[in-house]
Amino acid sequence: MASEIVIAQTSIDDETRAQALVQGAVEARLAACCHVDGPFSATYWWQGKIEKAQEWRLSFKTTASRLPELEAWVAREHPYEVPEWVTVPVTGGSEAYLKWVVEETTPR
Repeated sequence: MASEIVIAQTSIDDETRAQALVQGAVEARLAACCHVDGPFSATYWWQGKIEKAQEWRLSFKTTASRLPELEAWVAREHPYEVPEWVTVPVTGGSEAYLKWVVEETTPR
C-alpha cells in the first residue's frame, strides 16, 4: 500500500492563502491531510535576478490516483505564475495510517 501514497509539496508567500489551499484540497478529498510548515526564508532565481521571500510549505498526503487532480487543482488555485510542485513517493509507513490516507481521498 505504501507505493500508492504520495506527498506533494508546494510553497506560498501568504499564510492565509496557504490555509485556504489546505482547506480546499482536504474538503475536496484531493488530500487526506496537509501540513503547513513555516514561515521560512526562500532565496531563488526569478526573471533573471535573485529574489528573497518568506513562505509556507504545504505537504499534501494523497494517493497516486488522486495526484493528477490535486496537481491540476493547485495549479488553478495557486497565485504564483510557476508554483513549486514536487512529489515524493511514500515507500513505507504505518499500515493503519496509509489505509487512512486511501480512505479519506476516496471520492464520496
